[in-house]
Amino acid sequence: MYVKHLTLASFRNHGSTDVALEPGINLFVGRNGQGKTNLVEAIGYLSTLTSHRVAGYQALIKAGEPAAIIRAMVSHEDRDILLELELNREGKNKARMNKADLPRVRDLIGVISSVTFAPEDIDIIRRDPTNRRAFIDGLVVQYRPRMAGVYSDYERVLKQRNSLLKSAKITKTTGSALSTLEAWDASLVQYGTEIVSARLEIARMLEPHLFAAYQSIATSNNEPRLLYKSSLLGDRLPNFFGEDTEEDDLEYLEDSDRETIAKLFSERLEKVRPKELERGLTLVGPQRDDLVMMLGPLPAKGYASHGETWSYALALRLASVELLKKESRTGDPVLILDDVFAELDSGRRLRLAELVANNEQVLITAAVAEDVPVILTASRFAVSEGQVTRS
Repeated sequence: MYVKHLTLASFRNHGSTDVALEPGINLFVGRNGQGKTNLVEAIGYLSTLTSHRVAGYQALIKAGEPAAIIRAMVSHEDRDILLELELNREGKNKARMNKADLPRVRDLIGVISSVTFAPEDIDIIRRDPTNRRAFIDGLVVQYRPRMAGVYSDYERVLKQRNSLLKSAKITKTTGSALSTLEAWDASLVQYGTEIVSARLEIARMLEPHLFAAYQSIATSNNEPRLLYKSSLLGDRLPNFFGEDTEEDDLEYLEDSDRETIAKLFSERLEKVRPKELERGLTLVGPQRDDLVMMLGPLPAKGYASHGETWSYALALRLASVELLKKESRTGDPVLILDDVFAELDSGRRLRLAELVANNEQVLITAAVAEDVPVILTASRFAVSEGQVTRS
């Protein structure tokens, strides 16, 4: 599947943009700050409901405007589908397919898949667990769109449970008065188990693709592996006073069986209850876990060189493309390479170009066209001050 036509209204610096895209390579060239990334960000957001740049969606709406519109005609074989997303500064966002309203905005997820690689992706390797959880969770939802609802339910339960724990801490609640909290425990275990199990399954499915992609890009022979560090295991509690403190005492979880995970989750909640009441915060669950990215015998974080880190981050995205291809009934995911080639040495540029050349659709942004290898014969567009023209 590929994006045939894109229309933006009041999306970031694009007041009104219409652009016809082609299958194969599409190259957007322009100086920094002109709207290249905004253009491809819109396509990524339409397919995943997340931005690779910001956490929320308010920043996507042009300053001073009440709403932004992303509209795309996507095509697979002889079938065209019109997708539309309305982002409102106030009130609920709206989604439409072929001009018919969808019951929920998240019903857009899975219609078209996309994978974005941007310079910020190096943070997946280098920074805290938030980045790695976001990576694996985004892939889980694209691979299994129904999981978007599970994540939403888990966040709702977690928020309510944290509120009860905080209240119990303040009021020194004990005994039978905690029965409400116990009721929320069951929901936390139910949804949390689904998330942990899905993460483990996707990580295992991703590994062979990750190995192949890394060997194609990198000059070293180290093997990348993914390990799941879980708060459901281990005797010591993480010393959490913020959301993302890493904890070396957590153990690796390998079994994705839901019954096993649910049992571990329930037992762990019971064990840590005194500490949770003391701190007023949920101390175990998928929001406390980490996807540890190994390179050879050592974690990539802290031990991989700059070049190895870049290769690893890029391999993660290329592996994601291959995984989504395997499941998709509508062709390749759209591959977005946002200002990537400028960050790579000449060898990695060429190897990346060779790897992506045959993808059904690739969208590339670059400040200088010469950064992109000539083997990528592209439909070329110039971007300036939010205006896009074919060049």
